[in-house]
Amino acid sequence: MIRLFNHYLSIRLIILTLVEAAVVFQSVLLGYQLRVLDWSLKLPFVEAGVFTVIMIVMMSALGLYQSQAEPFRSTVQRVLIAYGISLVLMTVMFYVFPATYIGRGAFAFISLFAIGGVLAVRFFSLSLTDIGLAKRRVLVMGNGPEAETVIRFLHEGHRGRAVQYAGLYPVLSDKGDTDNRIDHAQLRRTVRDLRVSEIVVAVKERRGGVLPLRQLLDCKLRGVRMMDLTSFYERELGQLRIDNLRASWLIFSEGFDRGLMRSIIKRVFDIVVSFGILILSSPLWIAGMVAIMLETGRPLFYKQIRTGQGNRPFTIYKMRSMRIDAEKDGKPIWAGAGDTRVTRVGKFLRKTRIDELPQLFNVLKGDMSFVGPRPERPFFVEKLLEDIPYYDVRHSVKPGITGWSQVRYPYGASVEDAMAKLQYDLYYVKNHSLFLDLLIMMETLQVVLLGKGAR
Repeated sequence: MIRLFNHYLSIRLIILTLVEAAVVFQSVLLGYQLRVLDWSLKLPFVEAGVFTVIMIVMMSALGLYQSQAEPFRSTVQRVLIAYGISLVLMTVMFYVFPATYIGRGAFAFISLFAIGGVLAVRFFSLSLTDIGLAKRRVLVMGNGPEAETVIRFLHEGHRGRAVQYAGLYPVLSDKGDTDNRIDHAQLRRTVRDLRVSEIVVAVKERRGGVLPLRQLLDCKLRGVRMMDLTSFYERELGQLRIDNLRASWLIFSEGFDRGLMRSIIKRVFDIVVSFGILILSSPLWIAGMVAIMLETGRPLFYKQIRTGQGNRPFTIYKMRSMRIDAEKDGKPIWAGAGDTRVTRVGKFLRKTRIDELPQLFNVLKGDMSFVGPRPERPFFVEKLLEDIPYYDVRHSVKPGITGWSQVRYPYGASVEDAMAKLQYDLYYVKNHSLFLDLLIMMETLQVVLLGKGAR
């Protein structure tokens, strides 16, 4: 794993992405040359670059760059769908900009080389477990449930491609008595014999001389990486686990940048993206409004008070997807799975996220950002503030139409779900950047295309 713009990325996935991008790019050039058979003509570098970007974005949107392993048959299906969508988008570009037209004959060759090349890369990447890279061998140091949780995490099937569990190193005797400490003189030798590259300190209470600090320092000086529980889960899962989180860690860790330049870039990004989506989605607006009118009549939209940045209330807009009397007694209710208040048209609008489009006006007004934690209703915020520690931290940034928790966790409709999603929101608040916003937008495409998490 490497950290790029405050966000952790898998080295294997980065290499896989770059190799597949090179294959697609070269496929366009080679397919064009074989079709025209005139080596003196200018090669379509711009068109190849555009097609490569579209193809990689579509593959990402269809979940082909997730860490989880899947059967090769599913990979083939996703690649074919991604290529089909990319081809449609390139056809639109050729229609709008005729000068970029390459030709159907050329794309016959391009299709053969691109699809075959990408699938060949995928096949060999699945066959070669390490893709030429060394695995991280992790030694878990600790006792009790924290250490057991880390060990179970490391033994999950798909993690074996990048991480190996090296062993457990206890810091106390089996009795757990601080008076029965273990002699740590052999820690360095243990690390060497087990070829440990990383030590995860899975200890909830570090006071009282529990940790062998001198020996840990010696290991670090010899190149072994040290990680506490919070940093480990932040890197591996993209979340800040509340059960391991300390205020001191939040205060002294890197992140939580609030510079003027970051605010300006994010605002410009919000305006440009919102205007672009408003224009492109105009047919969906019309279709959605007509469908609502035909099924249940007016009102077509509804507005609701939500809690925004700095705990300030604002009015959010959405297309109406529930019955008009959804909360006839005036008491807010969580939206659950199979909610009977949702209309037939509303189910489709929610599944495709079309009902969220009016929130683009909230973004343009400045109440929301395009990417950020989802805004919650004040009624639920008051309850969640009482039940969940650090919940208020998510209100230090503008709420968003989509966010890290939306693409990483299914729809939430309970305090437990809110706590799980908060762990992703905290990660975003700590590490947000334009780069992470772009990644979230690509994963949002996957949520929309595959209909994940909608209720």
